[in-house]
Amino acid sequence: MAQSDVRGGGTRRDAGGLVQDERPRTGAHAAGGDDGDNGGPGRRSGRRRGGGRRILRWSALVLSVLILGTAGAGYLYYRHLNGNIDKGKRNAGDSDVRKSEPNAAGQTPLNILLIGSDSRNSAENLKLGGSRDNVGSKPLADVQMLLHVSADRESASVVSIPRDTRVDIPKCTDPDTGETYPAKNTIINESLQRGGPGCTLATWQELTGVYIDHWMMVDFAGVVDMADAIGGVPVCVNQNVWDRPLPGQGGGSGLKLKAGTHNVQGKQALQWLRTRHAWGSDPLRAKAQHMYMNAMIRTLKKQNVFTDTGRLMGLAEAGTKALKVSEEIGTVKELYDLAMQLKSVPTSRITMTTMPWIEDPLNRNHLVPKPADADKMWAMIRDDVSFDKGGKAGKAGKNAEAADGPSPASARATGPAAAPAEGLSVTVVNGTAGEQGAAVPNRAAAIVAALQQEGFVRAVAAQQQNPQPRTQLTYPKSTGEQGRANALSVAEAVGIPSGQVRATDDVTTTTLVVGADWREGTDYPEQEPVKAGDLPDSADALTADKKECMNVYRPYQW
Repeated sequence: MAQSDVRGGGTRRDAGGLVQDERPRTGAHAAGGDDGDNGGPGRRSGRRRGGGRRILRWSALVLSVLILGTAGAGYLYYRHLNGNIDKGKRNAGDSDVRKSEPNAAGQTPLNILLIGSDSRNSAENLKLGGSRDNVGSKPLADVQMLLHVSADRESASVVSIPRDTRVDIPKCTDPDTGETYPAKNTIINESLQRGGPGCTLATWQELTGVYIDHWMMVDFAGVVDMADAIGGVPVCVNQNVWDRPLPGQGGGSGLKLKAGTHNVQGKQALQWLRTRHAWGSDPLRAKAQHMYMNAMIRTLKKQNVFTDTGRLMGLAEAGTKALKVSEEIGTVKELYDLAMQLKSVPTSRITMTTMPWIEDPLNRNHLVPKPADADKMWAMIRDDVSFDKGGKAGKAGKNAEAADGPSPASARATGPAAAPAEGLSVTVVNGTAGEQGAAVPNRAAAIVAALQQEGFVRAVAAQQQNPQPRTQLTYPKSTGEQGRANALSVAEAVGIPSGQVRATDDVTTTTLVVGADWREGTDYPEQEPVKAGDLPDSADALTADKKECMNVYRPYQW
């Protein structure tokens, strides 16, 4: 991605080549700094800035998992570490995505949502910068990464979603307060405020169709100490960099390095991870953060840190204090078992990516998933196809079983029988408008006719349209397993994979939205297999075994 082409980060370049923020600043946030960058103008309206520090929180998270998986300090020390860990509900939202079926060896993929919050609600967090106006407010989920580990535990992939990506956040209930938040279409980092980490997990499940086993969340208090405990991480720039305030553009992390490789730790590591202007945008900041994470993984392996008991204890102490995890992995033993599944993945098969995105047509300061490319990435995860070329391709077929779980018939076999087709009400919505063009005329009516031929005589076409990139069949959550069985019978009639059948509170009857992926024919089209390593270029993939260097945007070179 050329820096000169970046627009989605909410910035533009003036005639002098400087990055200019175009986002309005309102309310209390107008007094804050640029993501905590020395008090410069903010890039977002009505949202707190946490800066690139958030990757340090992610670093703490990953380190904690790896470290706990090798710590052998004994039962008493484990009990002590258990007391450090905070826990919460796994899923706090309206999302019923089903876990993948096991492979022939009885293994299933492992999906963990990694969340970095921008909390300012402690003295430790405030010392790391940012506006004090946000103390007492609910934090935002400004770093969100999905870690996918293959069923055979031979490869791993990470997908970041930019914080300003507009998505559908489902209905969520805060497990701590009992407060319920209705579904809302807004930027994804607000999900944490609408029901905690469990709501962020539900949002990801609804967006991707991927069952997420666990979440882990950290803020940035104590993470600098962890970076110091590692002994520093090597980073590289192709030109001299100084991320500082410039005429017409305030803020800056203060990072100042000469071209080449440098071992950064403490404050300087924090500066690297906060830097945005000197790289050119938020998506490029994510790329720099991925480089840091990859370098940290290589450093830990090279140091053989897991044989150093003293260092392990220090890192485990800091890591467990920083962690909040979903309740089913809320002990050191459970984290240990989890880590045992992660530690064997070679660095050559760890791939870090960013979700393909385009500028939001409704607000140029926001992003939306790039339909074809993002859909392909989610399919690779659902199908457990590796992001590198070392794995196997997914399976093609009428029901795309590898991509979306078992066929409707096999998925229904373990639940209640569906009600007779003639008694089921089905609403069909035309959602075919998208990148391929305007909505196909009378598309809903054509599918209604096909369903009626299959005995669903109460199927009707909706008058309104609802553009969706992917066909979706939903049923009222209140109808439970019977409602799912009924919906699956509809899906089977026209060949829709069971992974595209969801429960929701937003419908009163079984509702089929015919997406842009089904513009012709009355049987859902056979899905092409996804291939290992066949990532779209827009994913900006990096592998952990390769050293990378950042290019510096010219105004910030010195």
